Amino acid sequence: MQQSIHRFFIRSRSCLLVVMVCAMVFFLSATASAQPAVTTVDRERARAAGDEAGNWLLHGRTYDEQRFSPLSQINTDNVAQLSLAWYFETGTRRGLEASPIVVDGRMYTSGPWGVVFALDAKTGEQLWFYDPKVDKSRGFYACCDTVNRGVAVWGDNVYVATLDGRLVAINALSGQLEWQTQTFDLSQAYTITGAPRIIDGKVIIGNGGADFGVRGYVTAYDAESGKQLWRFYTVPGNPAFGFESAALATAAKTWNGDWWTLGGGGTVWDSMTYDAELHQLYIGVGNGSPWNSYVRSPEGGDNLYLSSIVALNPDNGEYIWHYQTTPGERWDYTATQHMVLADLPINGETRQVIMQAPKNGFFYVIDRTNGEFISAEPYAKVNWASHIDPDTGRPVMTDVANYRDEPQFTLPSMVGAHNWHPMAYHPEHQLMYIPTIEQGFEFKANDEFANEGTLHTGVAMSMGRADPLLFKAVQKATHIGSIVAWDPVAQTERWRVDFDKPWSMSLLATAGNLLFQGSHDGWLKAYRADTGELVWQSLTQIAAMAPPITYTVDGEQYIAIMAGWGGFMGMMGADSVQHTASKGRVLAFKIGGEASLPPLTERPIMPSAPPLTASESALDDGAQLYATHCGRCHGPAVQGGGLVPDLRYMTEQTHQLFDVIVLGGLYADKGMVSFNEVLSESDSHLIHQYVISEIQAHHAMAADPEWWNALKLWFYEKLIRFSAG
Repeated sequence: MQQSIHRFFIRSRSCLLVVMVCAMVFFLSATASAQPAVTTVDRERARAAGDEAGNWLLHGRTYDEQRFSPLSQINTDNVAQLSLAWYFETGTRRGLEASPIVVDGRMYTSGPWGVVFALDAKTGEQLWFYDPKVDKSRGFYACCDTVNRGVAVWGDNVYVATLDGRLVAINALSGQLEWQTQTFDLSQAYTITGAPRIIDGKVIIGNGGADFGVRGYVTAYDAESGKQLWRFYTVPGNPAFGFESAALATAAKTWNGDWWTLGGGGTVWDSMTYDAELHQLYIGVGNGSPWNSYVRSPEGGDNLYLSSIVALNPDNGEYIWHYQTTPGERWDYTATQHMVLADLPINGETRQVIMQAPKNGFFYVIDRTNGEFISAEPYAKVNWASHIDPDTGRPVMTDVANYRDEPQFTLPSMVGAHNWHPMAYHPEHQLMYIPTIEQGFEFKANDEFANEGTLHTGVAMSMGRADPLLFKAVQKATHIGSIVAWDPVAQTERWRVDFDKPWSMSLLATAGNLLFQGSHDGWLKAYRADTGELVWQSLTQIAAMAPPITYTVDGEQYIAIMAGWGGFMGMMGADSVQHTASKGRVLAFKIGGEASLPPLTERPIMPSAPPLTASESALDDGAQLYATHCGRCHGPAVQGGGLVPDLRYMTEQTHQLFDVIVLGGLYADKGMVSFNEVLSESDSHLIHQYVISEIQAHHAMAADPEWWNALKLWFYEKLIRFSAG
């Protein structure tokens, strides 16, 4: 009997064990199946990305970078029912500019410094997070914030380039590091904010830093190992050492002086496009270093390949052709803006073209087979050139173009008529949607650029001291954004939508006859693609600069966007921008979404400032020092955009520690490095006094009656518009 009972218990425990094992296997299987499967992207799949409407496999969805989706489940008839499906808090306080990549239900995207998030594209659940742990002091060399414009997916890996120049391969399933390689010399002022592109197993990446005196290049690395395969320099180096290619020997003939001692510039900091049919890689080349060509190349010259579209063989990096948008570039008129490929009917024949709206204000249509100029017309206000010569493809410059001897108020400003924000092309309407900027700037030569400290421009950057209301009026009157629907065949504007904000954000076009764009004041908006009529908007609570994307999961279409204020205008935007949420997020919308955002927090009250002791002339000196060394991060006239600490809101303790922060590097781990090599204690004191004067001016303005401030603002706006013509 006892033996029978014993055998029963043994069998019971064995059965129980089997049941437990089976249950565990079932649980693990169910858990695994609950998450999207990891699938790979290879050569064939990347080239056929246009056939996968439900995915967003490449930076611009397809290699042609049109940012057009054939999805039409969300359309003009039902867009009013579009609502928030989920949101994911990134925990980041710097700008978000990335285009998420979506592969079979998994979303991969990046944040400041080069951090990477893997999310479930249906629910927003975080699958993994990768932090490259960038030394925050590297942010000193980031002209326009520590942003990152996205990742690439190839094989089993996700690829990202970090601010400190590492190209990193991360396992797409686990989020673990596979390999990393340093792409630039850390002793030089390079950074990376752009997204890598991958062609046939080669990871292509450029860099930034032209504003700090570096020499630009683009490099290809093996996707499996990280081994460098080729490198193409965009501007010639020291002739005494010879040139890396015949293309650079040719380029050197368009330079003079000792340009190589100044860096030269020409960084490929953003746009690249690949033509799979012609097997050509097109890179957009940036500005000169310094901006001031009279210093960089005193006797003139085109300074190739600055501000150019350059076609390369992606197999070996060899030069094929180029087209230069701005010969002798001297305004920071980069050609790094978004480049789009299409086949267009021009003069009775179909032409394979590449299109770009670079900073200089002209929209270009170029034959992408050989770089032949087809047409160009201004898509925004331009006064540095009257037109583009139809025979030569070169700009016909006006007197405004010469600021060597006297200052010139120039349109566009160094911000450009179009900055980094991607355009979108609708092939059905044959319209290009351009996020444009109307902003001018007085260029004044500063031949003693070597004393500028932070920026390598050769241009005087001080705005001087001004009434806070005057500064606000200048912004309101001259910082205008628009969506321009442009006909690239006729080279004419079809329609536009204007904004009273200084930035016009990135765009997405869909077959649902919709055009999506984020806004400064915390909205995602949808317009009719054929007319520009606003048909829907939803609150994001924080400015959304990044390009929207669209995809499907389980048969439902989603519109997704990263929202997070930052970038250049995040530092320079000041009170013209209503940034409300403090941290960035990813948001996804679908028809009938049921999620909701948390409540907003109130902006703090501006504290009082210590007594002012400096003389008027000393304050003028402090204003100049501030403009040279501080303004690019903390905003002109001490009006920060909320990205980095707004100095008007310094606490009493921060005022007391001002010199320790500026000279001692107290907050170096947060990106605020020591300036003791370029500033003295006296300089720091003058800057502090100038900051105090601006705080006091804001308090004085707040104490005035509202009607008086409104009247002054109206008068300033009228005066500015009259002066600008």
